[in-house]
Amino acid sequence: MKHISILVPNESVLTSITDPRYMFTAVNEFLMKAGKEPLFKVQMVGLSPEVMLNQGSFSVHTDVLMKDVKKTDLVVVPALSGDLKKALELNKDFMPWIVAQYEKGAEVASLCIGAFLLASTGLLNGKKCSTHWIYANEFRDMFPDVTLVDDRIITEQDRLYSSGGAASYWNLLLYLVEKYTDRQTAIFASKFFAIEIDRKSQSPFIMFNGQKQHEDEPIRQAQEYIENNIMERITIEELAGKFAIGRRHFERRFKKATNNTPVEYMQRVKIEAAKKQLETSQKNVSEVMYEVGYSDTKAFRTVFKKITGLSPVDYKNKYNKHAEVMM
Repeated sequence: MKHISILVPNESVLTSITDPRYMFTAVNEFLMKAGKEPLFKVQMVGLSPEVMLNQGSFSVHTDVLMKDVKKTDLVVVPALSGDLKKALELNKDFMPWIVAQYEKGAEVASLCIGAFLLASTGLLNGKKCSTHWIYANEFRDMFPDVTLVDDRIITEQDRLYSSGGAASYWNLLLYLVEKYTDRQTAIFASKFFAIEIDRKSQSPFIMFNGQKQHEDEPIRQAQEYIENNIMERITIEELAGKFAIGRRHFERRFKKATNNTPVEYMQRVKIEAAKKQLETSQKNVSEVMYEVGYSDTKAFRTVFKKITGLSPVDYKNKYNKHAEVMM
């Protein structure tokens, strides 16, 4: 029997505690109805017997105290909430325990921005990780030694798992169910919980908001210039010259400040503008393409799909309630 330890951190998201508990206990019920033995021993693990959440609106009664769990097979790290630095400080006592369990052979899975707590242990240094896309810049600033792949729904490396934003952690839970049981059980669970199985990317959900929390004022001005001139074809030489910076030095500074090259930034700004048009307007894809500065249909489709994971037509059909796609 696999021992599943679901942490109950202070300042955490209630559903990211109850949902994994529901998933693994439900799978036990599926197995028993099929005449098999239950596979999981599921426990909620806390620093105290009762943890208050949502400013006291909810309380979780833990099954066991962290100090009493000597060995487990899987540690589930739920999503944190509120001020992340404060939340990490409140939950710092979990960190050495997570490391100790990992060193004893346990696997560790973070859900959504639970990645911040897992990364704080140092276990993710030099490894890949995902988290909620809206916290990507903050995560990169806090954990520069971790490779953030914020377009991914699931990452797995050396017994460490992470999930993308919000409800996408259900896909990680399904992934773990399949790993611990079999494909048939995972498919049944996906149907029971009405979850699309094998979803790999959260790219369609990402809303690009350029990283401006830096001190490089000329680069910030360059970002604003790009954002205010979406229809223009701006060259790197033009940008560098406008702010009296050599091209190579400009590119290095831009990448350091924004985590994007100038070309990537321009593409993302244009595609974000195109997404908003496709979501809300009755313009066809070609009209939108021209309005964000593209004249080559193939190039626009290629960049759009690279960034969002969907073609412009599919994106419009998915998100525009009154979509009438015309090329």
